[in-house]
Amino acid sequence: MAVAQPKLDALEARLASLALPEPTGCLADTRKDALERLNKMGLPGARDEYWKYTRPVTLTQVEPVPAALFDEDDPEMFSEIDRVRLVFVDGIFSADESDDPAQAGVSVEMLTDVVARDIHWAKDVYGVLETRGQTPVERPLAALNTAFATEGVVIHATGKAEKPIALEYRRTSDSSDVLLHHIVKVDESAEVTILESGVSSARLNSVMEVEIADNGAFHHVRSQGRDHERRASTHLFTRLGQESTFKSFTLSINGAMTRNDCVIELTGDDAVAHVAGACVGDGDFHNDDTVFITHDAVNCESRQVFKKVLRNGAVGVFQGKILVKPGAQKTDGYQISQSLLLDGDSQFLAKPELEIYADDVVCSHGSTSGAIDEDALFYLRARGVDKGTATDLLTLAFLAEAIEEIEDERLAADILARLEGWLMRRRG
Repeated sequence: MAVAQPKLDALEARLASLALPEPTGCLADTRKDALERLNKMGLPGARDEYWKYTRPVTLTQVEPVPAALFDEDDPEMFSEIDRVRLVFVDGIFSADESDDPAQAGVSVEMLTDVVARDIHWAKDVYGVLETRGQTPVERPLAALNTAFATEGVVIHATGKAEKPIALEYRRTSDSSDVLLHHIVKVDESAEVTILESGVSSARLNSVMEVEIADNGAFHHVRSQGRDHERRASTHLFTRLGQESTFKSFTLSINGAMTRNDCVIELTGDDAVAHVAGACVGDGDFHNDDTVFITHDAVNCESRQVFKKVLRNGAVGVFQGKILVKPGAQKTDGYQISQSLLLDGDSQFLAKPELEIYADDVVCSHGSTSGAIDEDALFYLRARGVDKGTATDLLTLAFLAEAIEEIEDERLAADILARLEGWLMRRRG
């Protein structure tokens, strides 16, 4: 099918604003391939079915929409966790502000160093999972990232990492436009936890590719910060081997435009993948979580749990699909997306899907939106709880199922504290 001319025109203008990395090093061919794929796709447009509920223009236009710098007064994220901090300022790794990444069980390199080498294991992952994730739905922003990104981390877990690796993002410019590409390879029986926090830029395009070998485990908790005027497109691609585990949770507080894509392939028997998210926002807040999970092995489990709290015209979007391929018997797939609308001006748009080609499976999905339970509110107020506090208690109870997807109690407590802080500020 021919690509619509406006999509190609938008791509041509965007490419003219970017500098293609030097065509040398171990990733050169992958970048070239990504650019060729991108030229056949064009940039996403408002008429694309995959972007039905989210207008991509601010993510694709040549210049980012300026975003005023936000003076956050919250304590540092994950500060109670003994972690290895890697700091990126305006998308550039800052060694002076970062910890020494050396620890047993894991190696950490910067993408800028890897691309200069002729041979590196990252060649077998970089762009590979992104390319697989282009079917059946094209993701041009991810291909753009693969072609042009030069910053990011390259992590190889060979054993159980002693400490989580925390990627901390900061920005100093109200017009920064950043591309980050992270690579994570988890060897057989290895385990690593990645924490992400903060705001990288006025506009972010990020990709994380995660290859998990048999019996490996990957844990991921991300907080996208309170910076309201930011715009971000994130992609998380992963492939799981036999008896491996993938768990990812994302917290979004504020943000004018956030699109989180997650593409998961369960290719080894008895693999487990959980992806969850909680978001709270008001005003011109727009948050889109789009998840595609493919079951391609026997006796695998997947869970999608997303909760959104919206008010004052905020918009929440969830698109989630479970694809069960022929032969993926004993699949256990669960998907739930719910929104709590705190007024009549907000919207929740959902598109849950199941596509099943095996006959011995248990798959379910549910999607609902509604207001605060008036009976529960009355019950609390009748016991002396003021209306604001009662509403916050019910809101936190609503979000609890998503937060419970975080295994580490300390991380879950930190996420809960951020949400409580947001609710208290809104009450004044």
